[in-house]
Amino acid sequence: MPVFAILSISSMLSIFAGTYSAINAFISAYAYIAIIVLMALESASIPIPSEVILPLTGHFIQTGLLNPYLALIATMVGTTIGITIDYLVAYVLGKEVIYKHLRFFHVRKETLVHFDDWFSNNGAFAVSVSRLLPLVRGLISFPAGFARMPLRKFYFYSLLGSLAWNVALIAFGYYALQIQNATILFAVIALFAIVLYIMYHVAIRKIKKEPKRKRD
Repeated sequence: MPVFAILSISSMLSIFAGTYSAINAFISAYAYIAIIVLMALESASIPIPSEVILPLTGHFIQTGLLNPYLALIATMVGTTIGITIDYLVAYVLGKEVIYKHLRFFHVRKETLVHFDDWFSNNGAFAVSVSRLLPLVRGLISFPAGFARMPLRKFYFYSLLGSLAWNVALIAFGYYALQIQNATILFAVIALFAIVLYIMYHVAIRKIKKEPKRKRD
């Protein structure tokens, strides 16, 4: 594995470690409300990783702090709020304004351009699959808003992909974070980070290969 890849994985692990305690404490104190708030922020392109929120949710389900059904509903409510915010911002402000002020949305222009092209070429499929991508799951809401995709269709495909992502990461946390052996636990988390890293870079390469279209 190239050195830059190892460094990227190490950075991902550092991010997880740095945010773990704060998210852990927030969910411990406010349970379902915390999950809704965190998932809403994450889905609205605020850099709060669902890759930490959801496994911790699974862990708290395993310990008995959270009910599994209510916890899953809370993740989906938060997700719905977050994707709605990004969709409406893009719908109301339009592409020209968003592209001029991307710094306020914590979005790189190059990445959003690629997602815009991917959405233009793949439509609903892109919306659903994007919800399964680490780190950039929320970006597809912007192209959907630019294109004024019908809300019923937007919610259906967005929540379909989001449900699969939420369930998978909650299950990971439920089973993985109860491991008592610290060495094994670290190895499992490292493998998790590597899998996310590979998923992200394979997907981004694929998205970047999408045929370019003429900009508005």
